[in-house]
Amino acid sequence: MEYVNNTVSGIKIAYIGGGSRGWAWGLMSDLASCDDISGDVYLYDIDLQAAKNNEIIGNKFNNAEGAKSVWNYHATETIDEALADANFIVISILPGTFDEMESDVHTPEKYGIYQSVGDTSGPGGIVRAMRTIPMYEYIAEKIKENCPDAWVINYTNPMTLCVRTLYRVFPEIKAFGCCHEVFGTQKFLAKVVEETFGEKDVYRGDIKVNPLGINHFTWLTKATWRNIDLFPYYDAFVKKHAEEGYLAIGGVDNNWMNNSFRSDEKVKMDLYLKTGVIAAAGDRHLAEFCEGKWYLASPERVKEMHFGLTTIEWRRKNLVERLEKSARLLSGEEDVKIKGTGEEGVNQIRALLGLCDLVTNVNIPNQGQIPNLPLGAVVETNAVFRANSLEPVCAGPIPQTIYPMISRICGEQELVSEGIAERDLDKIFVAFANDPLVTCGLENAKKLFKEMCENTKEYLTMFDLSKLA
Repeated sequence: MEYVNNTVSGIKIAYIGGGSRGWAWGLMSDLASCDDISGDVYLYDIDLQAAKNNEIIGNKFNNAEGAKSVWNYHATETIDEALADANFIVISILPGTFDEMESDVHTPEKYGIYQSVGDTSGPGGIVRAMRTIPMYEYIAEKIKENCPDAWVINYTNPMTLCVRTLYRVFPEIKAFGCCHEVFGTQKFLAKVVEETFGEKDVYRGDIKVNPLGINHFTWLTKATWRNIDLFPYYDAFVKKHAEEGYLAIGGVDNNWMNNSFRSDEKVKMDLYLKTGVIAAAGDRHLAEFCEGKWYLASPERVKEMHFGLTTIEWRRKNLVERLEKSARLLSGEEDVKIKGTGEEGVNQIRALLGLCDLVTNVNIPNQGQIPNLPLGAVVETNAVFRANSLEPVCAGPIPQTIYPMISRICGEQELVSEGIAERDLDKIFVAFANDPLVTCGLENAKKLFKEMCENTKEYLTMFDLSKLA
């Protein structure tokens, strides 16, 4: 890399999962919009053709309207070529196919267990972790071999367990996990400010927050705007809107079951009424960490709470649309467009290069930033990014009203991590059977765990599944 006049050139970014139809294009757009960094992006994917397609699409961004920097994209046949001497690594992969994910999400429905996402916690999240963690063990070893000083940005779920694995395999790694869920809650708080104070177009970054918890089950113990404590105003806002939900006001379409990503923030507001703490993730994720009968007892209960169950049928249809878009971008029928994603990955890169300072939420091992959760467990809090430095912000202890829920999930994730590392199906099952969503009884939990493992056995060859007989 070369530093000249507050710009950095010659940066090498390795993108693991670089055939992505979505996340990769967003990264390309964000990189092109920066005028102080430039370099090369090496795309590695088990689907080499998808990576080659993104090489072509990525290089088109250099000529897009509004492009401020040049990034050269290269598809690679091996992970070693992508990682060799990389300065930064982005990991965004799908562990398995939609066939396996269909089992993760929908097989538990036979036992009355519903999941709105199924990629982080619950039975789907645990079995997904069984596929994902061995992949991350391999990736961590390759990073250690090829670029041990690189900064690693993870976007893959289950976020907590992916980051935990990277540090377990390579303790000296410089890795963190990124999630935009807190950003969504800042945007929601911006709406509170707009309604309460008559402001317009409040920027979510002007809402200063203290997040703490674990990924997708993150909470806010502080929230301010212009040095005004927002908790009293949030309290009044929630009491006004909790029953009908916020987004439904004004006659918005209420067909929740056909809109997988919509929500009325009713779960978020209900959790505030229960705990006095602001839940800082989307309703679809929050619901999966709570007792199974609170919000996911049935599709009818989901509809009552105004959020959606993200079906694999929907994901398959969405993939078809993204493949069609990829074809249009490749042929030139559709032009690439530079449009900010709202993600902070590129700004994190800039901060680590010393071009700015940044405070934002990340997922890293607990060094005491949350004193009443286990040291080493991956937690989510703010952190300060500076030149080649990432320091967690001391967020304080988990409040007692939410501690039982968070500590239970944290302990579950630690047990899953340990069980998969040891290839111990008994340990994994203990975590599985004790998950808040697994409400079907012990014997049915055994049947469900076995069936789900069988459905994804192509990716579980490192486990002795005969022990489940």
